[in-house]
Amino acid sequence: MSRIAALRDGHFWARLGTRFLPFADAATPELPLGRLLRLSLFQISVGMAAVLLTGTLNRVMIVELGMSASFVAIMVSLPLVFAPLRALIGFRSDTHRSVLGWRRVPYIWFGTLLQFGGLALLPFAILVMTGAGQGSAAVGHLGAAAAFLLVGAGMHTTQTAGLALATDLADEASRPRVVALLYVSLLVGMLVSAIVIGRVLADFSPTRLVQVVQGAAVLTMVLNITALWKQEARDRTRRPVAEAKPAFGPAWGRFIAVPRTRRLLVAVGLGAAAFSMQDVLLEPYGGQILRLSVGVTTSLTAVWAAGMLAGFAFAARALAGGADPHRLAGFGAVGGITAFIAILFAGPLEAPVLLGIGAAFIGAGSGLFSVGTLTAAMALEDGGHRGLSLGAWGAVQASAAGTAIAIGALMRDWVSSAAVANRLGATLAGPVTGYAAVYLAEILLLLATIVALGPLVRGAGAPPSRFGLSEFPI
Repeated sequence: MSRIAALRDGHFWARLGTRFLPFADAATPELPLGRLLRLSLFQISVGMAAVLLTGTLNRVMIVELGMSASFVAIMVSLPLVFAPLRALIGFRSDTHRSVLGWRRVPYIWFGTLLQFGGLALLPFAILVMTGAGQGSAAVGHLGAAAAFLLVGAGMHTTQTAGLALATDLADEASRPRVVALLYVSLLVGMLVSAIVIGRVLADFSPTRLVQVVQGAAVLTMVLNITALWKQEARDRTRRPVAEAKPAFGPAWGRFIAVPRTRRLLVAVGLGAAAFSMQDVLLEPYGGQILRLSVGVTTSLTAVWAAGMLAGFAFAARALAGGADPHRLAGFGAVGGITAFIAILFAGPLEAPVLLGIGAAFIGAGSGLFSVGTLTAAMALEDGGHRGLSLGAWGAVQASAAGTAIAIGALMRDWVSSAAVANRLGATLAGPVTGYAAVYLAEILLLLATIVALGPLVRGAGAPPSRFGLSEFPI
């Protein structure tokens, strides 16, 4: 009877959530677990959109629709145009005064509308672009570019304002773990979306593609409206804070003048480029070289997300035990090298299992590297400029990732065309050569990353005693 009573009074479920749900102890009396989990639904929608852009659509456009990988890479990297504006979006939501007395809600709402509009337009633009619809292909190109930009703007606006709202609702002590829970929700959203989309698109057809992408658009509205409902209190007395703000130029000059800061940012750029260069190539590699179906290759995103969660959990535990974040980032780079070696051999050996292992190690290595370098960036703050250091980390990472995606696709196209034309010799004559060139370049970039991190490990001071992800970007 005592167990039945415990089930009825709710203590059992409270203990169960704290034990098995990551960061469930972030809940407070002011922000209970149910409300916090409902707020995290906006991260689920962002993760779903990320899977569609960098997972499903890029493979469909390259393999099923026969588009150039370089063109697809440019399209997929368009959402990163808005990544450097996240700091501005956050600042505007800090000082915004709406007629209804909200600060964050209008930005999350309009971000949701942008994301919905981009997803609603995207599949039709892609089909027109390939000649499967009515109208000129140029109209399809313009429509697809506009759709990718809309989705990107919506994702960055929604996530930035949503994380800011979470920090508003949480108290100072629980704030890092609240936002960390939201980041875990993002990865869970990517994991679940990849599995579901992979199953739905197991039998690919243009009609099914339209249904999936537009269904994701509707689900985005449902999830984000549910997440927003009765979260931010209305206060019509809010006014923009009128304070003299320090100039950005001198603060940036002092920040970047420190040699350790420059070296860390170089390492962040190299590592982000290394892990991102294959973002639009992994699934086409499985489809074109290993002849895997759309459903199977989309599931690679789920494997990647599971690896990322494992890397995230290991990093949090290691940092709580006093591990050096620079060394942790180096371990992530080593994991990435292991991943790309496995993927390199997957094609010649016709071993899809190696591709899955490689995807898992990419996720785990990227998770270790991102958490390690983010924690190191948090330790760079000087004179209260924490936002500057984290903003620099996010800007370098996003810029390097976008550039690497475009370069990787261009390299794959050029090398593959040369190999198929037999200009590289009979041994290398085949489309797999282009993919192999990209993976070899990523291995070299990761080796350079380890070289850049070496002096930081040797000269590292005491690592932070507690790990938080209050400013972690997508």
